[in-house]
Amino acid sequence: MQERPIRVGIIGPTGYAGMELIRIVIGHPHLELTYLAGSGNHSGTLAEVFPHFAHVAGPDIVTFDADVCAQACDLAFVALPSGESGKVAVELWRRGVRTVDLSGDLRLPSDVYQTWYGKEPLPDDVIQEAVYGLSEFNRSRIAAANLISNPGCYATAAILALKPIVSWSEARIQGPVAIDAKSGVTGAGRGLKSHLLFAELANDFYPYRVGSHQHTPEIEQALSHECTVLLTTQLLPVMRGILTSSYVTLSGDVRAEEIQGHYESFYQDEPFVHVLPYGQVPHMKSVVGTNHVQIGVHLNERTGILQVFSVIDNLGKGASGQAVQNVNIAYGFAETTGLTQEALWT
Repeated sequence: MQERPIRVGIIGPTGYAGMELIRIVIGHPHLELTYLAGSGNHSGTLAEVFPHFAHVAGPDIVTFDADVCAQACDLAFVALPSGESGKVAVELWRRGVRTVDLSGDLRLPSDVYQTWYGKEPLPDDVIQEAVYGLSEFNRSRIAAANLISNPGCYATAAILALKPIVSWSEARIQGPVAIDAKSGVTGAGRGLKSHLLFAELANDFYPYRVGSHQHTPEIEQALSHECTVLLTTQLLPVMRGILTSSYVTLSGDVRAEEIQGHYESFYQDEPFVHVLPYGQVPHMKSVVGTNHVQIGVHLNERTGILQVFSVIDNLGKGASGQAVQNVNIAYGFAETTGLTQEALWT
């Protein structure tokens, strides 16, 4: 563990995930914000670009330069759009900067990435160097990693909900797993898009990327391809939060109390994953502004279908909070360091 603060750069600070990273980093006792850079036209002091950071004595936002960043930083978070973010992350990693990429560019093999993202992939040998940063299931590799691929928001919520049951031999899953996932609008990014305007989004609710959402293969990969996933993503007229409702058909003869006990045991040592008492369902507002996850299970005995509900903050555990959790693991800090915020609720 280092005595001096870790010098931190954020590439893409003007997006929602980047802004959340700034908020978490400035409150972290072992991290010092030393570099902010974007790929667009945003530049200036923190106070000019972000009035809510007017009291923070941080660096100005400048145009990205890999060499300057490498000199100023020990650690970099890259929060740019997919197709751009991974290239920048690899540039910095090759310059000796420990790097966390928040995009999908390093999560999947190149052929799978090209199919689901429709973008030119990075080489497979580079992708293989990146460690998948789902903190609860990959700690030992994250601790030794210098290039970390942060998971997707829907993927995080779904994998945490399903891993205990999918990996449990007594459950014996039958057929595909259906995941009904709903997200706040910050998950769609900060770009100006007509369907995200207030007058378009308010009082509306609809699915999107039906049958083609790019987190589908990421979920299946993280579940060791033990099941096929049907993921439906939907856009809620709220700012932040994700709720996934997963439906798992079981052929094994397991009772509700056994499933509840299995989930509680599976996550009993996890500081951020909370299994609710049987019969309780999670609310998004319970986790907004935090790195926490809440999971509720219900076995519908009439149909033999297990319902698993999970909630996260798409900008917290679904992006920036998990990125900092991975950094805590990588540097040997207590995993909850800088991530003890309570839920906003209102």
